[in-house]
Amino acid sequence: MANGCPMQITLNLPDRLNQIGDFDQNDWLREIAIALFEQEHISLARASKISSMEIMEFQKLLSDRGICIHYDVEELEQDIQHLQIRSWL
Repeated sequence: MANGCPMQITLNLPDRLNQIGDFDQNDWLREIAIALFEQEHISLARASKISSMEIMEFQKLLSDRGICIHYDVEELEQDIQHLQIRSWL
C-alpha cells in the first residue's frame, strides 16, 4: 500500500461454520475472496480465481448471499467472451 498501512478486511463467515468441523483451506479462500470482492479490493474475475470457482458459479454464490455484483466494462467484456466460448451467445 502506498501509505504503508496494511489492508484490512472483514470476513462475514456463514452460520454453517458452527455446524461443520471440516471448514478447509478452499472454504477459507472462498470466504476471503468474497470479502475482498465485497469490499472492492479485487475484481469479480480475480475473486473467482482465488476461490477456484467458475465466474458464473461465483456470481451465483454472491447472489445467494445477497451481495451486489459490481464490475466494470472490462469485466463485462470478459463475461461476454466466456459466454461466447461456451456458445451461450
